[in-house]
Amino acid sequence: MRWSRSASSVAGLDGPWREAEYCVVDLETTGLDLRSDVIISVGSVLVRQGRLVWSTREYQPVRPGRPISESAMTVHGLRAQDLAEAPGIEEVADRLRQRLEGRVLVAHAAWVEQAFLGRAVPGWRRARPVVVDTAALMRATGAAPSGTGHEPDLEDSALGLGLCVHTPHHALGDALTTAEIFLAMASRLERRDPGLTARTLVETSRRHTGT
Repeated sequence: MRWSRSASSVAGLDGPWREAEYCVVDLETTGLDLRSDVIISVGSVLVRQGRLVWSTREYQPVRPGRPISESAMTVHGLRAQDLAEAPGIEEVADRLRQRLEGRVLVAHAAWVEQAFLGRAVPGWRRARPVVVDTAALMRATGAAPSGTGHEPDLEDSALGLGLCVHTPHHALGDALTTAEIFLAMASRLERRDPGLTARTLVETSRRHTGT
């Protein structure tokens, strides 16, 4: 199914940030080449009313259709035989489209997720999904430095903030950790601006995207 959405389809962008809903997403891939590697698992969880909703967590392996690099396997531990019976990206992407309907996409170093989803999901780039990048929010709040040339590590970031780290290098575990960081950063920004809106989170993320 072709992706079709816009900022106007996301509910509550101009209201208090806690009134909007967010879908926090993490991907694992066959490698780190944004031009040729592909998605092999998707983890996601919803945030509602400023809280991580544990019962909404989802994990879906994806049949890749190309070899998994050895370096990637040493990180996430997924092998081709583990994914042989998994659905293809078309089916998984359609489920993700449903999950994101009316919600803001949240990811850590979100440009990576967007690059892979842009290649995998028809219409993704034209739809310009509404995104909050937790790495960018960390730079905006001073929780991570700017100008380093690299993104803040997810696990190290969570530990540095005194947050829980959920199963590192697993798509669902990393989505849960990202959700924890998102809530911590949004709360920091809310203390500075009690009228913080979801749109402000999106715009702040956009301004601070980039290493």
